[in-house]
Amino acid sequence: MGEFREEPIYRQLARIGKTLASPVRLRLLDVLDQRERTVEQLSEAADVPLKNTSAQLQQLRAAHLVTSRRDGTRVYYRLADERVSRFLGELQDFAGERLADLREAVAEHLGDPAALEPVTAGELAARLADPGADIVVVDVRSAADHARGHVPGALSVPLAELRDRLDELPRDAEIVAYCGGPYCAVSPQAVRLLRERGFHARPLDGGLARWRRTGNRLQAGSSPSGV
Repeated sequence: MGEFREEPIYRQLARIGKTLASPVRLRLLDVLDQRERTVEQLSEAADVPLKNTSAQLQQLRAAHLVTSRRDGTRVYYRLADERVSRFLGELQDFAGERLADLREAVAEHLGDPAALEPVTAGELAARLADPGADIVVVDVRSAADHARGHVPGALSVPLAELRDRLDELPRDAEIVAYCGGPYCAVSPQAVRLLRERGFHARPLDGGLARWRRTGNRLQAGSSPSGV
């Protein structure tokens, strides 16, 4: 049987599917969605061997999902544009709706999402716009990541410091904690710790990635400690 007439069209469409049909490449895209990185930084952050990271980046560049810039002798990689980030988020959401195995894997990694009563990006945006809302947003990523961009008004309290800085947080307000993306385990850990210590805490559903993908702005620079 010969090829159908539209086969060259679908062959090109399949290039994107083939590129995404790799757990490692999906992981690299997720990490690059947080910020640009060198291949060494990306390898460490994604927990993927350096040689494999470099090889997979070439596949992602060939599909125009990743681009790069040179700064002296260093090359920094980032997502090609914001549409790649939105597409990645839509893929994650679509797969989560369709695949029970994915939902089970996420629950095994993060714990039962429903039990932590996550706050959606839309709900958080509405509450931050309400002057009367009694809410404190806590960024539990690193201080450096916080300075690059965070939810406006969020306090920087990295998870490793949280236990020692509980007295900086109010007990009469709801605390919303977030980290980088939908599969980041840091904010669920922070919420569980806060709840164990008597705080009313919830995670931001999808983390900073979903906040940004839904059109909400970021604030750059360091924030003051405490409230």
